[in-house]
Amino acid sequence: MTVSTNRPLSPFMTYRWTLTMAMSFVHRATGVALYVGTLLMAWWLIAAASGPAAYGAIQGFTASWIGRLILLGYTWALLHHMLGGLRHFVWDLGYGFGAAEREWITRATLIGSITLTVVIWVIAYAAGGAR
Repeated sequence: MTVSTNRPLSPFMTYRWTLTMAMSFVHRATGVALYVGTLLMAWWLIAAASGPAAYGAIQGFTASWIGRLILLGYTWALLHHMLGGLRHFVWDLGYGFGAAEREWITRATLIGSITLTVVIWVIAYAAGGAR
């Protein structure tokens, strides 16, 4: 005997894809990326405590183009996740649910995270971090 049920489908299967939905997905993805970045930070701290040879190895990796790319991505993920968390906090307070407000705060999260990442990296390079 077959029973027919009308179960709701996931939103991504039935709704038009919006920037807010995409940023919700990106917020989760950056959370996962932060776990990986935390492992990199642990590696750096363990290497710093282990001596000059181990520290030199991690410094060599982070100075390479792939290491810099990973650090750039980690910086962006950290800032994007932070701003996304603030966006959700504003929503938890009961604000920003109008269509225009929702779109504005979502765009601000994306633009803000990119801008802050660039600013931090420019400051780091200006302070001599590109040696």
